[in-house]
Amino acid sequence: MTAATAPSASPASPGLAPRSGSRRRRGRAAAHTALGILFVAIMLFPVYWMVNASLAPGGNSLNTTVLPLRPDLGGYTRALADQGPNLVTSLIVAIGAAILSLVLAAPCAYALAQFRIKGTGVLLFLILVSQMVPGIVIANALYTAYTPLGLINTIPGLILADATAGVPFAILIMRAYLETFPTSIVEAARVDGCGHVRAFWSIVLPVSRNSLITAGIFSFLFAWSDFLMALTLTTGESIRPVTLGLYTYIGTNDTDWSAVMATAVLSSLPAVVLMIAAQRYIAAGATGGAVK
Repeated sequence: MTAATAPSASPASPGLAPRSGSRRRRGRAAAHTALGILFVAIMLFPVYWMVNASLAPGGNSLNTTVLPLRPDLGGYTRALADQGPNLVTSLIVAIGAAILSLVLAAPCAYALAQFRIKGTGVLLFLILVSQMVPGIVIANALYTAYTPLGLINTIPGLILADATAGVPFAILIMRAYLETFPTSIVEAARVDGCGHVRAFWSIVLPVSRNSLITAGIFSFLFAWSDFLMALTLTTGESIRPVTLGLYTYIGTNDTDWSAVMATAVLSSLPAVVLMIAAQRYIAAGATGGAVK
């Protein structure tokens, strides 16, 4: 009787464990989110301070407040007046270097990816090694070569010099993608009467749009941010990219940091806009050859 009427052990509530596990997952997700926001804030703080200092009155940047309560656009006025031609020069050089890099790199990458060429591995190794050469070595060599050719203080000279960084990178990026390109498409075009050049221009390049855009954008950014080539290959004020123009603001006794920061903001805008506009193409182009 006692055994029959003894209460049985009550089982644990079936919803307790899932609820506690869900709370733990939400807690971890919230902690990870807070940590990510903290890291992003730390990385973006220099950008915020650059914009903040560009809106401060001219003078010492130590006087800049945490928030631009009284923004002053005088730094931007001076930056546009002083650096407007330099921004145009940088834009022309960067676009020219990007186009030249693609013109040289696209057929080279296609040949290395699709044709059976002896010594391909050695050539790719040399391309990698070329990116490890210090920039000052290339700049000095180009200065020696440019002097008798009259390319010092010229936009074509800067375009050619900046393309030395874009071409190897573009070859490596595009070759990784073109290795996965189906050769049957080109073979079908050849059967229909297309030559190698026509097939490459009409079929391969349109399909390789993502890798082309990726290589072109990075070549543009290499040239846009160049300082060493501009410093070495320009000796006057007629041809001066914005990176070199920004350097002229920095003096020993007189530095207008609002103009310096305003120039930095203006010179950052093309790169930011370009990266945002082409974000999806860059992601697809950079990973296009990762999986075969």
